[in-house]
Amino acid sequence: MQHKIIGNGGGHFESYDPANKVAHVSVAPAVEILPASAFPVEPIRWLWDGWLARGKLHILAGGPGTGKTTIAMSFAATISTDGLWPDGTRAGLGDVLIWTGEDGIGDTLVPRLLAAGGDPARVHFVNAIRDRGKARTFDPAVDMARLVEAARRLPQLHLVILDPVVAAVGGDSHKNTETRRGLQPVVDLATQLDCAVLGITHLSKGTSGRDPLERVAGSIAFGAVARVVLATVKPADSEAARRLVRAKSNLGADTGGFEYQLFGAPVPGHDFMAQRVDWGGTLEGSARELMAVEQPDDSGAVENASSFLQDILREGPISTKDISEAAKAHGHAWSTVKRAKDALGIKATKAGFKSGWAWQMPLLPKETSPAAEEDHLSQTWSSSDGDR
Repeated sequence: MQHKIIGNGGGHFESYDPANKVAHVSVAPAVEILPASAFPVEPIRWLWDGWLARGKLHILAGGPGTGKTTIAMSFAATISTDGLWPDGTRAGLGDVLIWTGEDGIGDTLVPRLLAAGGDPARVHFVNAIRDRGKARTFDPAVDMARLVEAARRLPQLHLVILDPVVAAVGGDSHKNTETRRGLQPVVDLATQLDCAVLGITHLSKGTSGRDPLERVAGSIAFGAVARVVLATVKPADSEAARRLVRAKSNLGADTGGFEYQLFGAPVPGHDFMAQRVDWGGTLEGSARELMAVEQPDDSGAVENASSFLQDILREGPISTKDISEAAKAHGHAWSTVKRAKDALGIKATKAGFKSGWAWQMPLLPKETSPAAEEDHLSQTWSSSDGDR
């Protein structure tokens, strides 16, 4: 039996059996290469010039209490009514689609939308997945393709909000490769629906003062994959306005920001209030400069100092002078060490009039077995960890 192999240059190969007069066709993967002339040249299409672009993924990150979700609902209200952005430019009328895994829709998000003046007929929420007459919870890590198909029914869709965006990552969101893989369907959604996607997430604790992109919770891939990263800041001065800053942009300027205040506003048609945003003046400067006004979060430093004290005092009291020198050698600020001391309940004692001060871990009851003593120490340190 003889087989004649024919290559047709397109990745298709035919095997012909002359005896049985049968041709077998198989398809092999082929790489498609196109010249630059095959791609149409077009400008970035902005929903909000410099801040939100069609067909792109954006990240909005911030600490607790900075109003990230309220800002997202303000964006939704602006688009749903062809309102004005914080810089006074017109948004253009469109629809908004929202998935939330954290806030209540009826008691939190819709009231905030209405308080911001939004049109509820143009803002839509992902409710559930319906399969053979049964409903189940929508999972952004596995249902993104289904969301694309459903969202095609909104021809004027301008913005999709995912809160939190980390839920779209099925694997470990702290691993770069798994995060990139998990975010790819979100990037594809933006491209296929030609809308802006805004993913909401947190800033990591204990990262104040660092590069803003390094502060986005989880893998650095969140900031790398997004084309624009926005960050919210709550200043240390409680009387000062909060700040929305542009921490990164691959599409244009990556500096500047806006001041804003959060306040309770009446919900039209109802007798209660909901949180909304009042935008203030523009800000100039880099994200790092604009975010420097926040209260330093040194919880990580205190935790490290606590571990240092537990180790150095494990065998018994140590003079304050020796602890100070050791702390300096290990890079711990003395003010942070003293905060850790208070959190652990460490006592400062003095043996006599001419003796110096020494620190020691909390004393145990006199009549305890070695096992009970070890358990007591464990409980003491555990409860102290919780206080930090």
